[in-house]
Amino acid sequence: DVQLQASGGGLVQAGGSLRLSCAAPGFRFDDYAIGWFRQAPGKEREGVSCISSTDGSTYYADSVKGRFTISSDNAWNTVYLQMSSLEPEDTAVYYCAADPHFPVLVGGDPKYWGQGTLVTVSS
Repeated sequence: DVQLQASGGGLVQAGGSLRLSCAAPGFRFDDYAIGWFRQAPGKEREGVSCISSTDGSTYYADSVKGRFTISSDNAWNTVYLQMSSLEPEDTAVYYCAADPHFPVLVGGDPKYWGQGTLVTVSS
């Protein structure tokens, strides 16, 4: 089974930046789409961003376009989510996920999930 490990969350002031990482030790993300979801207290889970290892296609939710950037290392061992110009509304638990099918990472139920990492943005 694939074990995804998310890291990089923390407390940051509004306007600041954080970089989240998603890795799966012993596993390469070849032929997978990898992405990030988030869930804030009392809110529905939201697909934030995802990237395809097959062609590099990316997706961003409207709420993060222009502020967040998803990328991967050259070996597709780790996927990153660079978050800039953070807003208090970005406060949530962020989860990385992987699935063979890109559309599933946009708003479905991916096959593999990592544990969450908490991002808190103070005003």
